[in-house]
Amino acid sequence: MDRVAGQKRAAAFLYPQIEPFDQRMMDVGDGHRIYIEQCGHPTGLPVIVLHGGPGGACSPAMRRYFDPSVYRIILFDQRGCGRSRPHASVEDNTTWHLVADIERIRRSLDITNWIIFGGSWGATLALLYAQTYPDRVRHLVLRGVFLMTEGELCWFYGGGAGAFWPDRWTEFVRPIPPAEHDDLIKAYHERLFCGDRVAETRYARSWAAWENALASIDADGSAGDAPGDYARAFARLENHYFLNQGFLEEDGQILRDLPKLRDIPASIVQGRYDMICPPISAWTLARNWKLAELKLVPAAGHALSEPGISSELVTIMDRLRG
Repeated sequence: MDRVAGQKRAAAFLYPQIEPFDQRMMDVGDGHRIYIEQCGHPTGLPVIVLHGGPGGACSPAMRRYFDPSVYRIILFDQRGCGRSRPHASVEDNTTWHLVADIERIRRSLDITNWIIFGGSWGATLALLYAQTYPDRVRHLVLRGVFLMTEGELCWFYGGGAGAFWPDRWTEFVRPIPPAEHDDLIKAYHERLFCGDRVAETRYARSWAAWENALASIDADGSAGDAPGDYARAFARLENHYFLNQGFLEEDGQILRDLPKLRDIPASIVQGRYDMICPPISAWTLARNWKLAELKLVPAAGHALSEPGISSELVTIMDRLRG
């Protein structure tokens, strides 16, 4: 199945496109302003969508997983990316700033509790928000689970995924001198923050291309060139977070604090052939969480837009609407 056909199949499971009824910029302090939008039912069941990365952005397609006659759908661009400003900034930009921003959004919209819907890094952020504010979460819907552990980073930036995609891995490491291949996150960091915008963008495109090429199970290894501004924000923010191990207290913190989620139900959707976030993280999470249900999608990778993943997520959200 080619990529275009896969996207068409995925779109068949989704609700029709809708436009926001509210768009705003929120000042969250520290010189940051974040973009927020709401669509669907203004007084409906609230669900907030957490995009991936770190450094990605929300998109109109993310609105389409929810029945707009039932859900009040909230999307936002996290600090430094998408329409949030300043663009590509890592100053005062940590996991805990983002957790605080999510809670600030909830309070500003006068929402008592909500469903959290997040994939990849968005799943990481969803789990950490829920562990910080468990009484504000009615259900977690997670996709392509990433627990921000050293093992996961080693898999993707230490050659694990590269063993399956040696051609793309060669392209990813090519810009870095061999003497620095033992720590590619650090090596790319020095170049993504070198102060030369042209050079930063060039290395950012290489960083983004490695991830994009492996996102879908039907990927042919070609990633194309992401727009320069998007790639620079995506790569700088992602690298900044990964260099700092997500700003967590210790490796494995999310699993350590899993008892904080014991009263929160969760639905987890995971592609069995996810090359970016291998299924072991989702499996481990579900095995240690009594109220979590895991659905392993047989022929799927990492991307939100994959047909099997889209279908499962829409099915879950239809079930949760009551």
